[in-house]
Amino acid sequence: MTNTTKPAASLGLLVLRLVMGGVFAAHGAQKVFEFTLPGTVQAFAGMGAPLPEIAGPVIAFLELIGGILLIAGLFTRPVGVLLAADMVGAIVLVHLGNGIWVGDGGWEFAAVLGAGALALAFTGAGRYGLDRAVLRGPVRALA
Repeated sequence: MTNTTKPAASLGLLVLRLVMGGVFAAHGAQKVFEFTLPGTVQAFAGMGAPLPEIAGPVIAFLELIGGILLIAGLFTRPVGVLLAADMVGAIVLVHLGNGIWVGDGGWEFAAVLGAGALALAFTGAGRYGLDRAVLRGPVRALA
């Protein structure tokens, strides 16, 4: 098992959290502020997502708030699980039939985001996240 309390491991997790969180937060902000929630609902309906009136806003805010929480390293494990599930849904519902390449609407980008989110769910935030302070001590690995 990786010791995520070591400085080098925690720096690696910090880099992963900052990049992953930034990308998720940007995509969530795009859904909320640029596309707007009604536009996001319409897009989800057009992609065949089940219950788009619920799924659209839930996913938009999950990505926005979840991304911010990853950046902070707060509630990293549950947020990682939720964001990984989000990406599995995106792959299955939207991207799988388009092949691998993102330029063709494929699943590669969603897979990388999902894998990174799942990795954070297994490892936690490391020593440079707020989980340790808020949850009062090191957070144990899932494995």
